[in-house]
Amino acid sequence: MKGNIYRCSDIDSETLDSMYTLFCEQFDGVSLDVFRRDLGDKAWVLLLRDDKGTLCGFSSMDIYDVAIDDREITVVYSGDTVVSSESWRDSALSYYWMGAIDYLRRLHRKERLYWFLIVSGYRTYRFLPVYSQSFYPRYDRETPPDVQAMMDTVARQRFGDSYDAASGIVRLDHPAVLKDRFRGIPEHRLSDPHIAFFSARNPGHDAGDELVCYAIIAEDALTRLGRRMWAKGRRLFPDVESA
Repeated sequence: MKGNIYRCSDIDSETLDSMYTLFCEQFDGVSLDVFRRDLGDKAWVLLLRDDKGTLCGFSSMDIYDVAIDDREITVVYSGDTVVSSESWRDSALSYYWMGAIDYLRRLHRKERLYWFLIVSGYRTYRFLPVYSQSFYPRYDRETPPDVQAMMDTVARQRFGDSYDAASGIVRLDHPAVLKDRFRGIPEHRLSDPHIAFFSARNPGHDAGDELVCYAIIAEDALTRLGRRMWAKGRRLFPDVESA
């Protein structure tokens, strides 16, 4: 697969339709209008295509500054992320996504970014410990109060009353629900403490409930594998235009 990052405002209707078709191969519950509106709320989208030029994955994202008490942080918020099931074993999304995030970091001249995402699938949650040393919530330590305050602030700003701070769950008006063949967590996967934690913290994930998550995206906060993906991704997005 090969990937490129685009401004969402530059996505044409044909590409948007292809994205929605791919989305609907795995999810129910979201109309084209809702999908289009959600994409319009983001600034950027990473598109992945195979050697024939067929769309086989995408990830939308927003990047913006948030005031937290007496300081300002730069947030990368992940929107819809879908890769065709035939490509799940391909790590292209990981290194292209890392490259795209590093590109945006350099574009906006930031030292580090704070990644916020809402998660209804265990596969997505499992990416956090694979690539980041600093992520929450997690099974092996409590979320620090200052990190929880950041998570609550960003979640309230984006989702308002749909966010339940007590549980850390977002319940959307039009939740994306995995199709039956992708839904649920295989019993043997629950032996993984990260996945078991996700299942316990988000018991309504099968219905589209989303767990608010956070990670630091900076080279010194990544795992060894994360740094390798970061370095590979940077080679894919070497040039930075003026912001």
